[in-house]
Amino acid sequence: MAEGVTRRNWFVKNRIVLLAVAVILLYALFVQWVWGWPSILAAWREVGIGTILLALALLVATYFVRAHRIHDYFPRETSGRFVWLLRVTQVHNILNIMLPFRAGETSFPLLMRSEFGVPLAHGTSALLVLRLLDLHALLAAAGVGLVAGTGYELWACGLWLLFLVSPLLVFPFRDPVLGFARRKLPAKFSGLVDRIADGIPQNLAAFIRAWVLTVVNWGVKVLVLAWVLALMGVGPLAACFGGALGGELSSVLPVHAPGGVGTYPAGIATGAAAFGAGKQTMDLAVLAKASINTHLLTIVSALAGTAVSLILPMLTGARRGRIHGAE
Repeated sequence: MAEGVTRRNWFVKNRIVLLAVAVILLYALFVQWVWGWPSILAAWREVGIGTILLALALLVATYFVRAHRIHDYFPRETSGRFVWLLRVTQVHNILNIMLPFRAGETSFPLLMRSEFGVPLAHGTSALLVLRLLDLHALLAAAGVGLVAGTGYELWACGLWLLFLVSPLLVFPFRDPVLGFARRKLPAKFSGLVDRIADGIPQNLAAFIRAWVLTVVNWGVKVLVLAWVLALMGVGPLAACFGGALGGELSSVLPVHAPGGVGTYPAGIATGAAAFGAGKQTMDLAVLAKASINTHLLTIVSALAGTAVSLILPMLTGARRGRIHGAE
């Protein structure tokens, strides 16, 4: 009886991990049944090892940009601990990828509190604002495909540039805008408005730095993913950017699957199709395989980035955060 209870408790405690493993295995079997993994991975031989390594290096580089953005957001708490901060941000990133239903997001404020003493409420508020900046930068990066689709018409470039810099134009009016939101939104949203207000940098220079780092991060990532999709036969160019946007947007939805299996490639295919890809049956097969391979690239880059973040503290002798480590 006691053994049965212990076993049941173990399953309950590890249900999320077990669900993730089950979903990933089922997805792998589905891909093998429909296309076969040798057929999927054959595309990488055509792309070439040099191109693969360059794409991986660029994606891993974006993790350093993300860590620097957090370092700039919390300069006092993270001063002198960038290498350890990189490790913390990568742990958060891999949890975000592997846990279903965005459960990994909750790890960020908890990690920042335990490792760097950032108050839980402030860490949550900062994450909320950063996610809003992420969404804006992601849309702006994908908008390059729309501009390209117009032949780089002057009006399209102007609208895109206006959208790109819109956060900087709105920032000086943050207090009136937040005050208006508090007055007009239902009372149940007042806490959300307060968290946004708490998470916004207090001066324009800090906000500009956060905006620039966010734009660089997502600009590089979307360009790399669009480039890989194009190399794998997806077209036109606007569809490649649409696919990159669709995949990344799928990862921020509540229905995000463990590891993004199924949902991320579906997001790529949907985004690319919305911008003109896959009009022929043969094109649909190319798009499906390219979507799976691009998803694999993002997973490998996340694992590579996490490996780098685990190795660097040992190589540099970096200290842990002030809560667990000695000052």
